[in-house]
Amino acid sequence: MTAFAPEVVEAILRHMNGDHTDDNVLIARAFVDPSAEAAEMVGLDGDGGVWDVTTARGVHRASVAWPAGAITERGEVRREIVALYDEACAVLGVEPRAHS
Repeated sequence: MTAFAPEVVEAILRHMNGDHTDDNVLIARAFVDPSAEAAEMVGLDGDGGVWDVTTARGVHRASVAWPAGAITERGEVRREIVALYDEACAVLGVEPRAHS
């Protein structure tokens, strides 16, 4: 497992939870629980991301592995989150938005 520097993790979490709240929910619905009402990314490492997923039954923490396997570089995080988003859209039958 690769651990990223705390300031790197904090920046990614701030971005995901500030700018991509809908993406978090799509990822949670596709890979954790289809009834997810909300999801907040709370951690990540070289093996995957961690979300607190809210359903009618409460909040539970879940890990989702990176699609390409373990990563070691900060730049790979974006690629893997985008891949998770794209896979989540495919699983849920949602049209993904274009990536810039």
